[in-house]
Amino acid sequence: VQLQASGGGLVQPGGSLRLSCVASEFNLEANTMGWFRQAPGKEREGVACIFANTDNTHYADSVKGRFTISRDNAKNTVYLQMDSLKPEDTAVYYCTTVRKIIGKAWYFGTWGQGTQVTVSS
Repeated sequence: VQLQASGGGLVQPGGSLRLSCVASEFNLEANTMGWFRQAPGKEREGVACIFANTDNTHYADSVKGRFTISRDNAKNTVYLQMDSLKPEDTAVYYCTTVRKIIGKAWYFGTWGQGTQVTVSS
């Protein structure tokens, strides 16, 4: 399984970015996929997931209404559209498989190299 994330960068507060995650030798549609982020000195935080074989999604409270996760099955790619970005969204973002979510606890499977998102004026 190889998951390659891209699309990070520097953006001003209130701006937008779209992250992409391309999978190799792996069927994204048949797996629950998500994104987590990790900022320096902070714990890993699950932010969004899209459930296997459906369009059902789940978001952390911190990003609900601002981030949108989607999947293009033909391209075997998962996206994270991030709008109304805030400085506290600054982190390295990772594309991952998601084993389960119980309450606010997220359990991740396999993830790839992350992409840096920096929100600053």
